Amino acid sequence: MEALIAAIVVAVVAVALVASTIKVVPQAHARIVERLGRYHRTLNAGLAFVIPVVDKVRARVDLREQVVSFPPQPVITEDNLVVSIDSVIYFQVTDPKAATYEIANYLMGIEQLTVTTLRNVIGSMDLEETLTSRDSINAQLRGVLDEATGKWGIRVNRVEIKAIDPPRSVQESMEKQMRAERDKRAAILTAEGEKQSAILTAEGEKTAAVLRAEGDAQAAVLRAQGESEAIVKVVEAIHQAKPDSHVLAYQYLQTLPQIAQGSANKVWVLPSELTGQMAHLADALKPERPAP
Repeated sequence: MEALIAAIVVAVVAVALVASTIKVVPQAHARIVERLGRYHRTLNAGLAFVIPVVDKVRARVDLREQVVSFPPQPVITEDNLVVSIDSVIYFQVTDPKAATYEIANYLMGIEQLTVTTLRNVIGSMDLEETLTSRDSINAQLRGVLDEATGKWGIRVNRVEIKAIDPPRSVQESMEKQMRAERDKRAAILTAEGEKQSAILTAEGEKTAAVLRAEGDAQAAVLRAQGESEAIVKVVEAIHQAKPDSHVLAYQYLQTLPQIAQGSANKVWVLPSELTGQMAHLADALKPERPAP
């Protein structure tokens, strides 16, 4: 019975030793092996064997690119305004040994380094420059972080500023300024529109006046030409008809009522030729006497 128990214990110990000998490392991960307390080697993805008791395998190191979002940090600008900056860092472990032995907690180290670098960078800028220079801030942060974390076996791929929040009073002042700028631009555009409208209206009225004047001039010319042609035709007709004194006297009589129609014609004078023509007309209107 004792022999059976001893055999079972030996078997369990053997299985435990074999299990502790075989190590499986997932893809995109690495594990550090220490032998007798000192660094021995780095286990990459796949199946690996270690010596039980002698070798100690530490926790896995993630080799994938990692994204860390740090809480908003208060930073003072050059013009003594406190802004809250929220940042995101993309980094990747390139040397598991350095990331394990060169720093105790590389995430905390990156966070603190980001905060101090932000304060140095933003401290040399005023508020307006800070709000409009995100690309410059990102580039400076990435350069400083990548240089400092290189000895930790970490590569900083990208740094992004998610938000820059100035104080509430400053935000209200900026909003008022933006509204004033928009109102100013709207007033300028309205004035420009009214100016253009007035110019176009004046040009239209000028063109219309010129066209009306040209039309009146052409109409007057055409009327004068028509009256001239009518007079010529009347004269030609009179010459062709060869009227005698009786016809002329009759025309004088027809014209007299038209002369008297004007309201200002209170006194009018008969031409001397009219009396002679009327005498001829009277003689023409007398009935002829029969011959004796």
